[in-house]
Amino acid sequence: MTDKKKPTHSSSTNPYIPKGDGDEAVQAYISAMLGWKGTLGKEIDATVEKVFPEVRKQVRWNTPFYGKEDGWFLAMYCYKNYVQITFVTGSSLDPVPPKASKVEGTRYLDIHEDEALDKEQLASWVLQSLKLPGQKL
Repeated sequence: MTDKKKPTHSSSTNPYIPKGDGDEAVQAYISAMLGWKGTLGKEIDATVEKVFPEVRKQVRWNTPFYGKEDGWFLAMYCYKNYVQITFVTGSSLDPVPPKASKVEGTRYLDIHEDEALDKEQLASWVLQSLKLPGQKL
């Protein structure tokens, strides 16, 4: 029996996770999220799965992505003081997620330790994203 190597983290606390397809890769990322961020990661993942049980998952560039047959619609990433949810077609959502991006169409939601995830709003954004074209990486 071999010991699994403990994941390392960037200076922003984002886990370094090998590239992989499917739920197992995303769960490895979530398991490596530090402290309160891991709990939040589980909530984000569970909310997406509840709304869209057929969700496709992958990890690329140390980032978990969520998608459908035609492309990707959501990702998350750990920073030192918050977890960022990326909405790939966020500028088409209502209400528009609060944080702008340099990438056209992309919007972000930053969640800090003392903030609760608005699961109802996240579910609404996921449902809206499902009606929009997915994005290729």
